[in-house]
Amino acid sequence: MFDFSKQDPTIWNAIQKENNRQENVIELIASENIASQAVRAAQGSILTNKYAVGYPNKRVYTGNEALDIIDQVAKQRAEQLFHAEYANVLPHSGTQANQAVYSAFLNPGDRILSMSEHAGGHFTHGQKHNFSGQLYKSYFYGVDPQTELLDYDHIEEIAKEVHPKLIIAGASAYSHIIDWTQFRRIADEVGAFLMVDMAHIAGLVAAGLHPNPVAVADVVTSTTHKTLRGPRGGMILAKAKYADRLDNAVFPVSQSGSLEHVVAAKAIAYQEALQPAFKQYAQQVIKNAQAMAKVFNESNVVRVVSGGTENHEMTLDLNPVHMTGEQAANLLYSVGIATNKELLPLETGNTMEGIRIGTPTITSRHFDEAAAAKVAQLIVTVLSNPTDEVALKRASQQVQQLVNEHPIDR
Repeated sequence: MFDFSKQDPTIWNAIQKENNRQENVIELIASENIASQAVRAAQGSILTNKYAVGYPNKRVYTGNEALDIIDQVAKQRAEQLFHAEYANVLPHSGTQANQAVYSAFLNPGDRILSMSEHAGGHFTHGQKHNFSGQLYKSYFYGVDPQTELLDYDHIEEIAKEVHPKLIIAGASAYSHIIDWTQFRRIADEVGAFLMVDMAHIAGLVAAGLHPNPVAVADVVTSTTHKTLRGPRGGMILAKAKYADRLDNAVFPVSQSGSLEHVVAAKAIAYQEALQPAFKQYAQQVIKNAQAMAKVFNESNVVRVVSGGTENHEMTLDLNPVHMTGEQAANLLYSVGIATNKELLPLETGNTMEGIRIGTPTITSRHFDEAAAAKVAQLIVTVLSNPTDEVALKRASQQVQQLVNEHPIDR
């Protein structure tokens, strides 16, 4: 990294502070990960200097010869990785990818059906505090109150009642395999388009460890970080017949110039995910999550929502320890374990009575199941002893030992 400490010590020191934080914290926020040196190098490259408005060979500005290559390679790699007929790799984020899809398939006031935020859905899937819930008439499905799993028969009942134009599958906090074919069946039953937001599980899909929605859905959106371990950004995958409307919905409807330094970083991340080592990584992500869930289940201190996990994340019900998600997250962070507060599927209010746990980052730091289980036990200990200074200090020391044993690859 170029040393600009004398030029701008305020920003330099803040970056060093964040670097130190990442090194010394056990990061369990499910939407975060550690991008490779190559990804970070591309994202910090001179490509940030160039405006690329439009698509390859159809640019608004001149001088895009190199950027045309980057865009085409990134697009081809995304299509290869996810076996897609079409890819658009230009969206700046998952939110902008979703926005573009809505623009391509819907008119303001059209009906959409998606997973509720309580059950684990994302706020860009129709929540009233987001543009998606303000522009479109949104309806929601949840999970079975007994199993806390998706109830496809009930989803079908809701779909038949509200007749949405677009059904959205995919979640921000759901720890099990989603049956895309069931959603396809329901969408066909009511004449709706089917969109899948696979932002959280894209890396698992790429590795063949979760069913691929691309062949089933009309359109699929995703971020490029999280389990995919790329730069922060978005993408759209779809049937070829929707290419023109989606391209138009990204540019010029949703955004102007693409972030070519980020697109180049996406291309590198796709190439990394095509390698055999990436599947081994993704397998370890799941193994680590399941090792942690086992500890939680055996502890009788916290409850794992739905009883377990089949992917990279889980939500812990904190009612047994009489804490809110915010209280628990702050307590854990005080000893160096980063989590985030989360709504529970059956929560009646918006207190956020849970925390979400994810394993992508610790797996990138080469934590195995034994190390992941140690982290889970630390969480149990901390939540069981919130005012015991001796126990909290010991937990903090154990966190430091674990991060020292598993340094970040720089």
